[in-house]
Amino acid sequence: MDIRIGELDNENIILLLKEHHADMLLHSPEASVHALDLTALAAPEITFWSVWIDNTLAGCGALKELDKDHAEIKSMRTSSHHLRKGVAGKLLEHIINQAGIRSYKKLSLETGTMPVFQPAQKLYQQFGFELCPPFGHYREDPYSQFMSKVIE
Repeated sequence: MDIRIGELDNENIILLLKEHHADMLLHSPEASVHALDLTALAAPEITFWSVWIDNTLAGCGALKELDKDHAEIKSMRTSSHHLRKGVAGKLLEHIINQAGIRSYKKLSLETGTMPVFQPAQKLYQQFGFELCPPFGHYREDPYSQFMSKVIE
């Protein structure tokens, strides 16, 4: 697996992010979907990565700085052709390592509450994320689950 930074202008990445947003809208009302669009992902406080297997896009994810001690995982998505191949775990491990290198003390995320989100919830739990209250701009929402992890 090859993890690359940036490439938000890559057509395969654009399509995967559109698929991600459309899928989120199938499971949550629009007001409860917090997926970022391409413009938001290009913001200076966000680092975007993509995962490639044999030059085929396998997944993506991003790290958003909330403040000097706290960052958020955004836009985690595995291509439907690469599910259950360890793509999400490899990328999550990379993002957690980057958070440590950048000296963040806490890493948080928002995910859905519907059954379709259970594999993601389990993955985050395996990496030490625990339920937490809403953070940053988020508010309590029956469609959102918040998780965080202390970075050591």
